[in-house]
Parts: sequence; C-alpha cells; structure tokens
Amino acid sequence: MRKVFFAALILLVSLGFVFAGPQQQGGGSAATRDWKAAGPYHIGIVTGTVSQSDDDLRGAEKLIELYGKVSDGGIIQHITYPDSFMDQMEVTISQIVALADDPLMKAIVVNQGVPGTAEAFKRVRERRSDILLFAGESHEDPLVIQQSAHLAVSADWVSRGYTIIWAAKQLGAKTFVHISFPRHMSYESLGLRRQIMEQACKDLGIRFVFVTAPDPTSDVGIAGAQQYILEQTPAWVQQYGKDTAFFCTNDAHTEPLLRQLLIYGGMFVEADLPSPLMGYPGALGVDLTAEAGNFPEILKKVEASVVAKGGAGKFGTWAYSYGFTVSAGLGEFAKRILDGEAKLDSVSHLYDALGKFTPGAKWNGGFYTDAATGVRARNQVLIYMDTYIMGNPGRYLPTTAQRVPEKYSRIKFQGGN
Repeated sequence: MRKVFFAALILLVSLGFVFAGPQQQGGGSAATRDWKAAGPYHIGIVTGTVSQSDDDLRGAEKLIELYGKVSDGGIIQHITYPDSFMDQMEVTISQIVALADDPLMKAIVVNQGVPGTAEAFKRVRERRSDILLFAGESHEDPLVIQQSAHLAVSADWVSRGYTIIWAAKQLGAKTFVHISFPRHMSYESLGLRRQIMEQACKDLGIRFVFVTAPDPTSDVGIAGAQQYILEQTPAWVQQYGKDTAFFCTNDAHTEPLLRQLLIYGGMFVEADLPSPLMGYPGALGVDLTAEAGNFPEILKKVEASVVAKGGAGKFGTWAYSYGFTVSAGLGEFAKRILDGEAKLDSVSHLYDALGKFTPGAKWNGGFYTDAATGVRARNQVLIYMDTYIMGNPGRYLPTTAQRVPEKYSRIKFQGGN
C-alpha cells in the first residue's frame, strides 16, 4: 500500500478507516462528537523555541500570519515550552493546562509532544471536555499519548526505519552511523526505528554503527552537545569513511553534523524531522529571510549552496518542512473542524489540511499498529514524504513508492540504552 499521497488517502477512505479520540467524560467517542464552535474561539499552539525546534515554531508563526494572534484580536495563542523540558516537565504541563483558562480556547496543538504532554492533556480534559487536543511528533510512547490526545500525528518511524537505509544505499553508502543518546532511545518511536534501521542495514548489506552523543537537555546544554558533534564528526568520517551516511535523532545535533560533513565528507539522507530548514541554513551560512515561508525557493537556495560546497548527490531532505507542516497543518485542521468544514474522524480532511502547506508533495503513511498486540490505533497517524537529494540537478528518490517488507512492522521494541 506504498502509494503516493492521494492514492493512499483514497484507499484509506475506501476501506472505511477512521481515527477516534479518547472517550469523553460524558460518554461516546471524540469522533462522534460535533466539535463545531458555536461562536468565537481560540486555538492554542505549543512548540519548542528557535534553538530546539525552529521549524515547529515557524509553523505556529504561519498560523498567526494567516489568522492573527489572540492579543491582536485573532484566534491563535502561541507559547513555547522550555528548552530543558526534561528537567522542567511540570512547567511544560502547567503551560499547556493554563491555555484552558481561556474560556474561548477550543483546541490545543502541541508540536513536538514532549514528555508531559499526555499528562497535560489529561488534566485539560478533566477541566474542559470541549477542547480538541492534538499532538504532533509525540516523545511519549504511542499507547500513552493515544489515551489522552484526540489525534497524534508522527513521522512514520516504522517505514522510515527501512526507507532511510534504502535511500542511503541508493547514494552508495557502505556504512550507516546512527547518533543518539539514552533518553531518545527509551522512546518507543525512536528506539524501535533504530532497531528497524539496524535490521535493514543487515538486509541491504550496509554496516550499522551506533554512537552516543550528549543529550542537549542534560547539564552540557545545547551548546555543549553541539560542540561535541563538531569535534567528533571529523574523527567519525576518518574512521568509517566518506561513503558513510550519518543520521542523528536530535534537531540541535543536526546543524553541526551537516557543517562538518560538508567539510570532511560523508552523506546525509534526511534529518530526524526533515526540512530544508533543519540544520542546513546554519551549517551553510545561508540567509533565507527573503524566502521565508516559500519552501520551493528555500530548497532552491539551500541546494545551490550544498552543490557549491561539493555536496551534490550526497545530501538530502524533504522538500517541505515536516515540523513546520505539522504545526501549521494541525492548527489548520483544528480550525476547519471548529468551523464545521472538516470532521475529526476523516483522514482525507486531515491530509487536506496538511497539504495546504505542501503543494505537490508525495506522501505516504498509515495508522500506527502496535507490534506486540497487532492492534491498529484509530487516533495516531504516521506519515512520510519522498526524499529529495540535492544535486545539479536535484532528484527525488521514490521512497513513498517502496514496498516496505512486512517483517519490519513486526519488530518489537526492546527498550533503549
């Protein structure tokens, strides 16, 4: 069922698949409820800061551009969670819950759904059962976020565990280096993807290497974590060779990794949360102020700089920012539901909202299925896009058209370290 975006949608809808949120206090599922707002409403958007998740924040800013912020008479209320969200989880929870103090608040979108989001959603539901709760790229285990969110949208960690390795092989990679740390590996989505990547490397004849780097939320902070990547990458390239594809699970690691790979060699298929804005502008020293929000122009400028630095055919991304799209798309989806223009239980309506910000993109995806039980979630959707390889000219790798072997969906999460 690895079709392009709209083909996948047609198939999903034709099979009658819907997603439904958690049970409401008054009984009945969220999917059967009429969420249309009777009067004025506000939508809360919670993202990381520029330093931790720039793309996510820019998506929120796009919604403000379209619909105005609450303080100016608009409908969007944007807040950011702390950079050190692991140490300040209660702060994050309190920030999210505080949005429910606004009597006009009718939807809350959290992207990324850092630890504490599920608990915050639970507390919001106890106080305000009339608020839609959406999580983008949850850091919490699927079965946890599914219990409190009406909808969770995540990058397809199962399919991408295979397709990223497949793409690396197309680029000629002999080795694949996966960079992460224990906190991320304890998340089912990231830890399971690592397991799938390791198995895919075995199946496709690529050496798999796992290396540990500092967690940016630890005492070393973002600066310390980035300095480590800057110092270690040249040694990694020397050790594993220039025909090595590198991958990291943290946004803050991406920029220094790209900067050094462009100098010392190596390959980079796509970021954990892919985007031409993820790491590339800083690594390349490219000013994209004039191109802000125009992803075709952003990609064109980034690509030209990559080619100028000798990276043609070795560096990739998604043509549109995943983080930007999820923030803006989930906010748009919430607005359409509240306006009576979309239904919570409609997959096609969800993808139409996301597609507003990715014209012409090819997507694929499906519902999350628990490997241990075989149960398919009805309120968590996994998505991914074709990989664009920058060159002269650039080209799309048909990742969404690949048939991902069924065996990868049966791999069970073993826990991380």
